[in-house]
Amino acid sequence: MTDHIYRVIEIAGSSEVSHAAAIENAITRAAKTIRHLRWFEVTQMRGEIEDGKTRHYQVTLKVGFTLEG
Repeated sequence: MTDHIYRVIEIAGSSEVSHAAAIENAITRAAKTIRHLRWFEVTQMRGEIEDGKTRHYQVTLKVGFTLEG
């Protein structure tokens, strides 16, 4: 059995559509510069209200990726 060692970082994503879209935006962007992404955990969810309506959704994620070598 192979042991797995991960580095964990925290990132935030936003969207005008939904919390799910905010998660996708954050992971898609992180994947452009971080190799070997393996998992994520949503640690916070929040939104912005403007004129009595939801304007933006934001999430904070912990993202784990395997270390090279």
